[in-house]
Amino acid sequence: MSSVERLIGKQAPYFSMEALSADGEHFVRVALPDYAGKWLELFFYPMDFTFVCPTELTAFSEHRETFRAAGAELLSVSTDSVYTHQAWQRNGLGGLGYPMAADQTLRVCADYGVLLEEEGVALRGLFLIDPEQKVRYSVIHDNNIGRNADELLRKVEAAQFVAEHPNEVCPAKWKKGANTLKPSIDLVGKI
Repeated sequence: MSSVERLIGKQAPYFSMEALSADGEHFVRVALPDYAGKWLELFFYPMDFTFVCPTELTAFSEHRETFRAAGAELLSVSTDSVYTHQAWQRNGLGGLGYPMAADQTLRVCADYGVLLEEEGVALRGLFLIDPEQKVRYSVIHDNNIGRNADELLRKVEAAQFVAEHPNEVCPAKWKKGANTLKPSIDLVGKI
C-alpha cells in the first residue's frame, strides 16, 4: 500500500495544462503561476458526458460570481481533451464561465493524489490554494458523491479569515460574520 503525501500547508504542486477558456471558445494554457496572488479552487472530476459531473460543474458556474466576489478563481480538471470539453459545453453542458483544463498526461492528477491509474480518470478532489500558492484545504472522495458549492464557498471564506486572523479559529458551521474562537494558549495551527 502506498502512502499519500500531505499537501496541506505545502506549496501546491506545479501544473501547466491546455484548457478550454472561460468563454468556452478558445484553447489556452493555464499554469499555477497564473493564479499567484489569488485564491484558487482547483477541482478535479472524472470525465465529461457523465452523470454527477454536470451537476457539479454547473453548480460551480452558478456560484462563480460569488466565488469571484470572495476573491477565488475556479479551475476544473479532468483527463478529457480540450476538444471533449468544448463538445460537452456546446452539446448540453452550456457555458461555465471558468476554464476547463485537460490533464491528458495524467501528471497533474497524480501530483495531487487523485488519479485512478487503472481507469485513467480522476477522483473528485478539490484543493483550495492561497495567494502564496500553498494548499489550505483539500478533500478527495468517491466519484459517486457530488460536491456542494455553498459548502465550498464557506471553506474559502473560513480559510481567508484564518489567513487574515492567525490567532483565531473557525468552529464547525462557522459562516462569514459569525463569531470565531480565540484560544487562550498558543494552539493555533497545532490543533
